[in-house]
Amino acid sequence: EADLIGLQEVDDRVRRSGGVPQADSLGASLGMHAAFGAFMPYQGGHYGLGILSRFPIHRETVIRLPNGNEPRVALAAEIAIPPFADTVVAIVVHFDWVEDDAFRYAQAQVVAAAVDTIRHPVILLGDFNDDPASRTLALFRARAQELPKPMEDHFTFSSTKPDQEIDYIFLRAATRWIPLRAEVITEPVASDHRPVVGLIARRPRGE
Repeated sequence: EADLIGLQEVDDRVRRSGGVPQADSLGASLGMHAAFGAFMPYQGGHYGLGILSRFPIHRETVIRLPNGNEPRVALAAEIAIPPFADTVVAIVVHFDWVEDDAFRYAQAQVVAAAVDTIRHPVILLGDFNDDPASRTLALFRARAQELPKPMEDHFTFSSTKPDQEIDYIFLRAATRWIPLRAEVITEPVASDHRPVVGLIARRPRGE
């Protein structure tokens, strides 16, 4: 019963996955709205990121990032949440994975600059491919609040032998929204990462 889902490594009409537009297909299966942002052409289709939303997506933007080990983008979706049509912008990322963080940090800087221009609350989520003490994470902690994971269960990779924390959820502009907590789900089949589930509450009007 998620309201918002960020997906990495999504195929869109790619031969290896049967030519299925995966974001649209998952959205239809779950009764959710879908957006897709392409990293690059691949096997007759495209490979990239997806966002699924229980609420309508009014605008989607692909933010081109500096190339790393492969081309990268961030995907932003503008969503109006009822009953007051509060607008939030969800941004899903999948930063470069190589050990040297130069590509990853350059990509993060572009996303941080984009976040700085958005006047609505921002939910930033995804595979940051960096550890909590990195300069990549410091860049976003300076701008947003991280949804805290339990200290006793915060590793997100790998899904079978978790020993790294590289997946995160951030909330910016929390005057209307409150970041409560995150938890990590054990799911060794669906992904090589453990999914992170975040809980965010809306402040009552008048507070």
